[in-house]
Amino acid sequence: MKKRYAIVGTGGRAEFFYGAMVTDFKETSELVAICDINQTRMDFTNRLLVDKYDYHAVPTYKADQFENMIKTEKPDFVIVTSVDRTHHTYIIKAMELGCDVISEKPMTVDEEKCQEILDTIKRTGRQLRVTFNYRYAPHNTKIRELIMDGVIGDVHSVHFEWLLNTQHGADYFRRWHRDKRNGGGLLVHKSTHHFDLVNFWLGTKPQTVFAMGGLMFYGRENAEKRGVTEFYQRATGNEIAKNDPFALHLDSNEHLKGLYLDAEHEDGYQRDQSVFGDGINIEDTMGVMVRYQNKAILTYSLNAYMPWEGFNVQINGSKGRIELRVVEKSYVNSGGLKEEEGALKEKTIKVFPMFAAPYQVQLEEGVGGHGGGDPVLLKDIFDKPSDDRFERAASHVDGAMSILTGIAGNISLRTGQPVVVDKLVTF
Repeated sequence: MKKRYAIVGTGGRAEFFYGAMVTDFKETSELVAICDINQTRMDFTNRLLVDKYDYHAVPTYKADQFENMIKTEKPDFVIVTSVDRTHHTYIIKAMELGCDVISEKPMTVDEEKCQEILDTIKRTGRQLRVTFNYRYAPHNTKIRELIMDGVIGDVHSVHFEWLLNTQHGADYFRRWHRDKRNGGGLLVHKSTHHFDLVNFWLGTKPQTVFAMGGLMFYGRENAEKRGVTEFYQRATGNEIAKNDPFALHLDSNEHLKGLYLDAEHEDGYQRDQSVFGDGINIEDTMGVMVRYQNKAILTYSLNAYMPWEGFNVQINGSKGRIELRVVEKSYVNSGGLKEEEGALKEKTIKVFPMFAAPYQVQLEEGVGGHGGGDPVLLKDIFDKPSDDRFERAASHVDGAMSILTGIAGNISLRTGQPVVVDKLVTF
Protein backbone atom coordinates (compact mmCIF):
# COMPACT_ATOMS: atom_id res chain seq x y z
CA MET A 1 0.00 0.00 0.00
CA LYS A 2 1.31 3.44 -0.91
CA LYS A 3 2.28 5.82 1.85
CA ARG A 4 0.41 9.12 1.75
CA TYR A 5 2.38 12.36 2.09
CA ALA A 6 1.45 16.00 2.56
CA ILE A 7 4.01 18.82 2.29
CA VAL A 8 3.91 22.08 4.21
CA GLY A 9 6.05 24.85 2.74
CA THR A 10 6.36 24.89 -1.06
CA GLY A 11 9.49 27.03 -1.38
CA GLY A 12 12.90 26.02 -2.63
CA ARG A 13 13.34 22.73 -0.77
CA ALA A 14 9.90 21.18 -1.32
CA GLU A 15 10.52 20.14 -4.94
CA PHE A 16 13.43 17.97 -3.83
CA PHE A 17 10.89 15.75 -2.06
CA TYR A 18 7.81 15.89 -4.25
CA GLY A 19 9.77 15.65 -7.50
CA ALA A 20 11.25 12.32 -6.39
CA MET A 21 8.04 11.13 -4.79
CA VAL A 22 5.92 11.40 -7.95
CA THR A 23 8.56 9.95 -10.31
CA ASP A 24 11.16 7.53 -8.94
CA PHE A 25 9.04 6.45 -5.97
CA LYS A 26 5.51 6.61 -7.36
CA GLU A 27 5.05 2.89 -6.66
CA THR A 28 5.50 3.40 -2.92
CA SER A 29 4.48 7.01 -2.34
CA GLU A 30 1.62 9.39 -3.07
CA LEU A 31 1.52 13.15 -2.70
CA VAL A 32 -1.98 13.98 -1.46
CA ALA A 33 -1.84 17.71 -0.56
CA ILE A 34 0.34 20.80 -0.20
CA CYS A 35 0.15 23.63 2.31
CA ASP A 36 1.68 27.12 2.30
CA ILE A 37 0.96 30.69 3.37
CA ASN A 38 0.98 31.67 -0.32
CA GLN A 39 -1.65 30.44 -2.82
CA THR A 40 0.30 31.65 -5.85
CA ARG A 41 3.28 29.56 -4.83
CA MET A 42 1.07 26.50 -4.37
CA ASP A 43 -0.49 27.09 -7.80
CA PHE A 44 3.00 27.24 -9.31
CA THR A 45 3.84 23.97 -7.56
CA ASN A 46 0.76 22.34 -9.04
CA ARG A 47 1.77 23.54 -12.51
CA LEU A 48 5.16 21.90 -12.02
CA LEU A 49 3.49 18.69 -10.88
CA VAL A 50 1.40 18.60 -14.05
CA ASP A 51 3.73 20.04 -16.69
CA LYS A 52 7.16 18.97 -15.45
CA TYR A 53 6.40 15.73 -13.63
CA ASP A 54 3.35 14.43 -15.51
CA TYR A 55 1.51 14.07 -12.21
CA HIS A 56 -1.82 15.61 -11.27
CA ALA A 57 -2.62 18.76 -9.32
CA VAL A 58 -3.20 18.13 -5.64
CA PRO A 59 -5.44 19.92 -3.14
CA THR A 60 -3.98 23.11 -1.69
CA TYR A 61 -4.44 24.41 1.84
CA LYS A 62 -3.41 27.75 3.31
CA ALA A 63 -1.34 27.65 6.50
CA ASP A 64 -4.34 28.34 8.73
CA GLN A 65 -6.03 25.27 7.18
CA PHE A 66 -3.21 22.88 8.12
CA GLU A 67 -5.24 20.91 10.64
CA ASN A 68 -8.13 20.67 8.21
CA MET A 69 -5.72 19.29 5.58
CA ILE A 70 -4.62 16.52 7.95
CA LYS A 71 -8.18 15.59 8.87
CA THR A 72 -9.42 15.68 5.26
CA GLU A 73 -6.51 14.12 3.33
CA LYS A 74 -5.33 11.73 6.08
CA PRO A 75 -1.62 11.61 5.20
CA ASP A 76 0.61 9.04 6.86
CA PHE A 77 3.51 11.50 6.82
CA VAL A 78 3.86 15.26 6.81
CA ILE A 79 7.00 16.64 5.20
CA VAL A 80 7.98 20.00 6.72
CA THR A 81 9.90 22.36 4.41
CA SER A 82 8.61 25.69 5.68
CA VAL A 83 10.59 28.58 7.19
CA ASP A 84 12.71 27.14 10.01
CA ARG A 85 11.04 29.03 12.86
CA THR A 86 7.69 27.38 11.94
CA HIS A 87 8.99 23.79 11.85
CA HIS A 88 8.02 23.06 15.44
CA THR A 89 4.46 24.28 14.89
CA TYR A 90 3.79 21.86 12.04
CA ILE A 91 5.76 18.99 13.56
CA ILE A 92 3.78 19.21 16.78
CA LYS A 93 0.36 19.65 15.12
CA ALA A 94 0.99 16.79 12.70
CA MET A 95 1.99 14.42 15.50
CA GLU A 96 -0.96 15.40 17.66
CA LEU A 97 -3.21 14.56 14.71
CA GLY A 98 -1.66 11.12 14.28
CA CYS A 99 0.98 11.63 11.59
CA ASP A 100 4.66 10.80 11.51
CA VAL A 101 6.89 13.63 10.32
CA ILE A 102 9.88 14.14 8.04
CA SER A 103 11.50 17.51 8.67
CA GLU A 104 14.02 19.38 6.59
CA LYS A 105 17.00 20.47 8.65
CA PRO A 106 17.25 22.22 11.01
CA MET A 107 14.64 20.52 13.16
CA THR A 108 13.97 23.89 14.79
CA VAL A 109 15.86 27.06 15.79
CA ASP A 110 16.13 27.32 19.59
CA GLU A 111 16.10 25.24 22.76
CA GLU A 112 12.51 26.11 23.76
CA LYS A 113 11.05 24.93 20.46
CA CYS A 114 13.30 21.87 20.57
CA GLN A 115 11.95 20.97 24.01
CA GLU A 116 8.37 21.34 22.76
CA ILE A 117 9.10 18.85 19.94
CA LEU A 118 10.78 16.37 22.30
CA ASP A 119 7.85 16.56 24.71
CA THR A 120 5.37 15.98 21.88
CA ILE A 121 7.24 12.89 20.64
CA LYS A 122 7.20 11.49 24.17
CA ARG A 123 3.51 12.29 24.58
CA THR A 124 2.26 11.03 21.19
CA GLY A 125 4.69 8.23 20.39
CA ARG A 126 4.97 9.49 16.79
CA GLN A 127 8.15 9.31 14.72
CA LEU A 128 10.23 12.29 13.54
CA ARG A 129 13.00 11.99 11.00
CA VAL A 130 15.41 14.79 10.02
CA THR A 131 16.83 14.76 6.49
CA PHE A 132 20.61 15.00 6.75
CA ASN A 133 21.59 14.34 3.15
CA TYR A 134 25.29 14.95 3.79
CA ARG A 135 25.48 11.71 5.81
CA TYR A 136 24.63 9.80 2.62
CA ALA A 137 27.30 11.34 0.37
CA PRO A 138 29.82 8.53 -0.34
CA HIS A 139 32.84 10.51 0.86
CA ASN A 140 31.15 11.41 4.15
CA THR A 141 29.99 7.83 4.70
CA LYS A 142 33.57 6.68 3.99
CA ILE A 143 34.87 8.88 6.84
CA ARG A 144 32.41 7.16 9.18
CA GLU A 145 33.60 3.77 7.90
CA LEU A 146 37.30 4.58 8.38
CA ILE A 147 36.73 5.74 11.94
CA MET A 148 34.43 2.81 12.80
CA ASP A 149 37.09 0.42 11.46
CA GLY A 150 39.75 1.98 13.68
CA VAL A 151 41.98 3.17 10.85
CA ILE A 152 43.26 6.12 12.90
CA GLY A 153 42.45 4.70 16.33
CA ASP A 154 40.60 6.83 18.87
CA VAL A 155 39.73 10.27 17.53
CA HIS A 156 41.00 13.09 19.73
CA SER A 157 40.44 16.23 17.63
CA VAL A 158 38.73 17.48 14.47
CA HIS A 159 39.26 20.69 12.54
CA PHE A 160 36.33 21.46 10.22
CA GLU A 161 36.46 24.46 7.88
CA TRP A 162 33.39 25.22 5.75
CA LEU A 163 33.52 27.78 2.96
CA LEU A 164 30.35 29.31 1.51
CA ASN A 165 31.11 31.27 -1.64
CA THR A 166 29.92 34.61 -2.99
CA GLN A 167 27.03 32.93 -4.85
CA HIS A 168 25.61 30.36 -2.44
CA GLY A 169 26.89 32.03 0.75
CA ALA A 170 25.50 35.38 -0.30
CA ASP A 171 22.09 33.80 -0.87
CA TYR A 172 21.46 33.50 2.88
CA PHE A 173 21.73 37.28 3.13
CA ARG A 174 19.18 37.94 0.36
CA ARG A 175 16.27 35.97 1.80
CA TRP A 176 14.47 35.17 5.03
CA HIS A 177 17.58 33.64 6.60
CA ARG A 178 19.06 37.16 7.06
CA ASP A 179 16.77 37.59 10.11
CA LYS A 180 18.08 35.39 12.91
CA ARG A 181 14.65 34.71 14.39
CA ASN A 182 13.72 32.86 11.17
CA GLY A 183 16.55 30.33 11.02
CA GLY A 184 18.77 30.76 14.04
CA GLY A 185 21.59 32.17 11.92
CA LEU A 186 24.04 30.05 9.97
CA LEU A 187 25.25 28.25 13.11
CA VAL A 188 21.81 26.59 13.21
CA HIS A 189 20.48 26.71 9.65
CA LYS A 190 23.67 25.73 7.80
CA SER A 191 26.11 24.38 10.40
CA THR A 192 23.56 21.81 11.56
CA HIS A 193 24.81 19.75 8.59
CA HIS A 194 28.40 19.98 9.77
CA PHE A 195 27.77 19.45 13.46
CA ASP A 196 25.68 16.42 12.56
CA LEU A 197 28.53 15.02 10.45
CA VAL A 198 30.92 15.23 13.40
CA ASN A 199 28.36 13.55 15.70
CA PHE A 200 27.83 10.90 13.00
CA TRP A 201 31.52 10.32 12.29
CA LEU A 202 32.60 10.11 15.91
CA GLY A 203 29.50 8.38 17.28
CA THR A 204 29.24 10.85 20.14
CA LYS A 205 27.33 13.93 21.33
CA PRO A 206 28.37 17.51 22.09
CA GLN A 207 29.07 18.41 25.71
CA THR A 208 30.37 22.00 25.87
CA VAL A 209 30.31 24.73 23.19
CA PHE A 210 32.08 28.08 22.92
CA ALA A 211 31.68 30.42 19.93
CA MET A 212 32.76 33.76 18.54
CA GLY A 213 31.63 35.53 15.38
CA GLY A 214 29.96 38.48 13.77
CA LEU A 215 28.65 40.17 10.63
CA MET A 216 31.94 41.25 9.08
CA PHE A 217 31.37 41.37 5.32
CA TYR A 218 27.69 41.62 4.39
CA GLY A 219 25.35 44.38 5.53
CA ARG A 220 25.29 48.08 4.72
CA GLU A 221 27.67 49.21 7.45
CA ASN A 222 30.42 46.86 6.28
CA ALA A 223 29.96 47.94 2.66
CA GLU A 224 30.18 51.61 3.67
CA LYS A 225 33.46 50.92 5.47
CA ARG A 226 34.83 49.52 2.21
CA GLY A 227 33.86 52.69 0.36
CA VAL A 228 30.61 51.59 -1.30
CA THR A 229 28.36 54.59 -1.97
CA GLU A 230 25.50 53.20 -4.07
CA PHE A 231 22.87 51.04 -2.41
CA TYR A 232 19.55 49.46 -3.34
CA GLN A 233 16.85 47.58 -1.45
CA ARG A 234 16.19 44.80 -3.98
CA ALA A 235 17.86 43.72 -7.22
CA THR A 236 15.07 42.96 -9.69
CA GLY A 237 14.42 45.95 -11.94
CA ASN A 238 17.04 48.13 -10.24
CA GLU A 239 19.66 49.93 -12.35
CA ILE A 240 22.28 50.00 -9.59
CA ALA A 241 21.97 46.25 -9.09
CA LYS A 242 22.87 45.52 -12.72
CA ASN A 243 26.53 46.11 -11.88
CA ASP A 244 26.50 44.24 -8.59
CA PRO A 245 27.94 40.68 -8.81
CA PHE A 246 26.04 39.86 -5.61
CA ALA A 247 22.63 40.75 -7.09
CA LEU A 248 19.96 38.15 -7.87
CA HIS A 249 17.54 39.10 -10.66
CA LEU A 250 14.33 37.11 -10.24
CA ASP A 251 12.95 38.08 -13.64
CA SER A 252 15.87 36.37 -15.42
CA ASN A 253 15.01 32.90 -14.09
CA GLU A 254 11.58 31.42 -14.81
CA HIS A 255 11.62 29.17 -11.75
CA LEU A 256 12.53 31.95 -9.34
CA LYS A 257 10.01 34.24 -11.04
CA GLY A 258 7.17 31.75 -10.69
CA LEU A 259 8.00 30.70 -7.16
CA TYR A 260 8.78 34.12 -5.69
CA LEU A 261 8.42 37.22 -7.87
CA ASP A 262 4.92 36.35 -9.08
CA ALA A 263 3.92 35.35 -5.54
CA GLU A 264 5.18 38.29 -3.52
CA HIS A 265 1.98 40.32 -3.88
CA GLU A 266 0.36 37.91 -1.40
CA ASP A 267 2.82 38.02 1.49
CA GLY A 268 5.38 40.71 0.62
CA TYR A 269 8.32 38.30 0.67
CA GLN A 270 11.20 39.53 -1.50
CA ARG A 271 13.69 36.83 -2.47
CA ASP A 272 16.21 39.25 -4.04
CA GLN A 273 17.10 41.69 -1.27
CA SER A 274 20.51 43.35 -1.33
CA VAL A 275 23.14 41.54 0.71
CA PHE A 276 24.51 44.99 1.56
CA GLY A 277 21.21 46.32 2.83
CA ASP A 278 19.90 47.10 6.30
CA GLY A 279 18.17 44.60 8.57
CA ILE A 280 20.70 41.76 8.44
CA ASN A 281 21.32 40.40 11.94
CA ILE A 282 23.02 37.04 11.31
CA GLU A 283 26.75 36.36 11.37
CA ASP A 284 28.83 35.68 8.27
CA THR A 285 32.10 34.83 10.09
CA MET A 286 32.12 32.24 12.89
CA GLY A 287 34.51 30.15 14.94
CA VAL A 288 33.34 27.42 17.33
CA MET A 289 35.00 25.04 19.80
CA VAL A 290 33.17 21.92 20.97
CA ARG A 291 34.10 19.33 23.59
CA TYR A 292 32.30 16.02 23.04
CA GLN A 293 31.15 13.39 25.52
CA ASN A 294 33.99 11.10 24.37
CA LYS A 295 36.45 13.96 25.16
CA ALA A 296 37.25 14.73 21.50
CA ILE A 297 37.61 18.41 20.56
CA LEU A 298 36.24 20.19 17.47
CA THR A 299 37.52 23.49 16.11
CA TYR A 300 35.06 24.76 13.50
CA SER A 301 35.19 27.68 11.07
CA LEU A 302 32.45 29.02 8.78
CA ASN A 303 32.86 31.96 6.40
CA ALA A 304 30.10 32.95 3.98
CA TYR A 305 31.93 35.10 1.38
CA MET A 306 34.70 32.86 0.07
CA PRO A 307 36.07 32.53 -3.51
CA TRP A 308 35.15 28.82 -3.61
CA GLU A 309 32.58 26.51 -2.04
CA GLY A 310 33.33 23.42 -0.03
CA PHE A 311 35.08 22.15 3.06
CA ASN A 312 38.34 20.93 4.56
CA VAL A 313 38.35 18.47 7.45
CA GLN A 314 41.30 17.12 9.42
CA ILE A 315 40.69 14.31 11.92
CA ASN A 316 43.46 13.37 14.35
CA GLY A 317 43.56 10.05 16.17
CA SER A 318 45.78 7.83 18.27
CA LYS A 319 47.01 5.95 15.18
CA GLY A 320 47.12 8.69 12.55
CA ARG A 321 45.22 11.36 10.67
CA ILE A 322 42.51 11.66 7.99
CA GLU A 323 42.29 14.67 5.65
CA LEU A 324 39.17 15.34 3.60
CA ARG A 325 38.90 18.06 0.96
CA VAL A 326 35.69 18.69 -0.99
CA VAL A 327 35.00 21.41 -3.58
CA GLU A 328 31.32 21.92 -4.46
CA LYS A 329 29.73 23.64 -7.44
CA SER A 330 28.20 27.08 -6.96
CA TYR A 331 24.43 27.32 -6.91
CA VAL A 332 21.46 29.45 -5.86
CA ASN A 333 18.57 27.67 -4.15
CA SER A 334 15.80 26.98 -6.69
CA GLY A 335 17.79 28.75 -9.39
CA GLY A 336 18.71 25.62 -11.32
CA LEU A 337 18.60 21.83 -11.41
CA LYS A 338 18.13 20.10 -8.06
CA GLU A 339 21.00 17.73 -8.78
CA GLU A 340 23.34 20.73 -9.05
CA GLU A 341 22.76 21.76 -5.43
CA GLY A 342 25.90 20.81 -3.54
CA ALA A 343 27.20 18.77 -6.48
CA LEU A 344 30.92 18.07 -6.45
CA LYS A 345 33.82 19.41 -8.46
CA GLU A 346 36.46 17.45 -6.57
CA LYS A 347 36.87 15.29 -3.48
CA THR A 348 39.85 13.56 -1.86
CA ILE A 349 40.41 11.59 1.32
CA LYS A 350 43.96 10.92 2.46
CA VAL A 351 44.98 8.75 5.39
CA PHE A 352 48.24 9.41 7.21
CA PRO A 353 49.08 6.40 9.42
CA MET A 354 51.36 7.23 12.32
CA PHE A 355 54.19 4.91 11.20
CA ALA A 356 53.44 4.10 7.57
CA ALA A 357 53.25 5.80 4.20
CA PRO A 358 50.20 8.03 3.58
CA TYR A 359 47.68 6.90 0.98
CA GLN A 360 44.64 8.20 -0.88
CA VAL A 361 41.33 6.43 -0.28
CA GLN A 362 39.40 5.21 -3.31
CA LEU A 363 35.93 6.76 -3.34
CA GLU A 364 32.66 5.75 -4.92
CA GLU A 365 31.42 8.27 -7.46
CA GLY A 366 28.18 9.68 -6.13
CA VAL A 367 25.56 10.99 -8.56
CA GLY A 368 23.23 13.87 -7.77
CA GLY A 369 23.04 16.77 -5.36
CA HIS A 370 24.92 17.23 -2.09
CA GLY A 371 27.84 15.08 -3.13
CA GLY A 372 25.68 12.20 -4.26
CA GLY A 373 23.86 12.04 -0.94
CA ASP A 374 20.46 13.26 -2.18
CA PRO A 375 19.44 10.19 -4.23
CA VAL A 376 20.53 7.79 -1.48
CA LEU A 377 18.61 9.76 1.14
CA LEU A 378 15.48 9.83 -1.02
CA LYS A 379 15.63 6.06 -1.53
CA ASP A 380 16.01 5.62 2.21
CA ILE A 381 12.92 7.78 2.82
CA PHE A 382 10.51 6.69 0.10
CA ASP A 383 11.61 3.11 -0.60
CA LYS A 384 11.92 0.13 1.69
CA PRO A 385 14.76 0.86 4.11
CA SER A 386 17.70 -1.52 3.90
CA ASP A 387 20.12 -2.64 6.57
CA ASP A 388 22.65 0.12 7.05
CA ARG A 389 25.82 -0.60 8.98
CA PHE A 390 26.47 3.14 9.21
CA GLU A 391 23.04 4.07 10.63
CA ARG A 392 22.66 7.11 8.39
CA ALA A 393 18.92 7.60 8.97
CA ALA A 394 18.70 10.49 11.44
CA SER A 395 16.22 10.39 14.32
CA HIS A 396 14.82 13.29 16.32
CA VAL A 397 17.69 12.77 18.78
CA ASP A 398 20.21 13.24 15.96
CA GLY A 399 18.26 16.27 14.76
CA ALA A 400 18.26 17.75 18.25
CA MET A 401 21.96 17.10 18.88
CA SER A 402 23.01 18.80 15.66
CA ILE A 403 21.01 21.98 16.28
CA LEU A 404 21.88 22.10 19.99
CA THR A 405 25.53 22.62 19.05
CA GLY A 406 24.51 25.66 16.98
CA ILE A 407 21.97 26.85 19.55
CA ALA A 408 24.62 26.62 22.25
CA GLY A 409 26.94 28.52 19.91
CA ASN A 410 24.36 31.30 19.57
CA ILE A 411 24.02 31.53 23.35
CA SER A 412 27.80 31.69 23.65
CA LEU A 413 27.92 34.47 21.04
CA ARG A 414 25.48 36.49 23.16
CA THR A 415 27.05 35.82 26.55
CA GLY A 416 30.73 35.29 25.81
CA GLN A 417 30.59 32.13 27.95
CA PRO A 418 30.91 28.39 27.23
CA VAL A 419 27.56 26.57 27.20
CA VAL A 420 26.82 23.06 28.52
CA VAL A 421 24.54 21.33 26.02
CA ASP A 422 22.86 18.97 28.52
CA LYS A 423 21.42 21.98 30.34
CA LEU A 424 19.49 23.21 27.27
CA VAL A 425 16.86 20.45 26.94
CA THR A 426 15.64 17.28 28.64
CA PHE A 427 15.13 14.11 26.60
